[in-house]
Amino acid sequence: MQEKLNGIVVSVIKYNEKHNIAHIYTDKMGMMAFLVRQGTTHAARMRNAMFMPLSLIEFEARLQPGRDLGTLHDVRRTAMLMSIFGDPMKNAIAMFVSELLSHTIQEQEQNMTLYSFISSCIIRLEQMRGSVANFHICFLYRLGQFIGIQPDIDSYREGYWFNMNEGVFTPRPLPGMKSLPPDQAQVLPLLSRMTFDNMHLFKFSREQRNQMLEMILGYYRIHHSTLGTLRSPQVLKQLFV
Repeated sequence: MQEKLNGIVVSVIKYNEKHNIAHIYTDKMGMMAFLVRQGTTHAARMRNAMFMPLSLIEFEARLQPGRDLGTLHDVRRTAMLMSIFGDPMKNAIAMFVSELLSHTIQEQEQNMTLYSFISSCIIRLEQMRGSVANFHICFLYRLGQFIGIQPDIDSYREGYWFNMNEGVFTPRPLPGMKSLPPDQAQVLPLLSRMTFDNMHLFKFSREQRNQMLEMILGYYRIHHSTLGTLRSPQVLKQLFV
């Protein structure tokens, strides 16, 4: 079976001497894995450049029943991401986003709402000028809405705790549940007001931003057991002041 797909390159790993495996989040079939031929020719190098993390591509997929790996043909970029791949700050964010997605999105089914959100965020990052220091924080919080773990901000009251297991605010911590104390919980309503348009107005220190990153990742780990330990946040923690 052949299918024309749009996709977001999430990760590429070495498979053997001749092929890599590219994990691509597609618009019609969710997360999929494809064999990508390696090589040293000019054409091979050009092809490999289209499989950088977060690359936006369209391609013909050849799928065979009973096989986990498909093959790709006629691959084209749908957006040139010169800024993301050339700017060290944006590239570090791209590595973080791709690592996060590889652990949190496993479904092999269509979710156009989620696909559109991620692809639009990539274009937004590419086009941004000025500071992008809050981008990963904003992306993390907003992604929660699309994967079903967005905090219930309507339940917030001053002095309330945040129940990490249930995603709601409570007057006091509940037994057997992991909760954030009020001084940390009050950050979530603030983050709920952050968008990619206004994120430059939110002024945080490096320490504050790193604490928020760990707090949100801790929340994700409770709801996504596959998340585990990520390597890329350590790079982000050193970059932004």
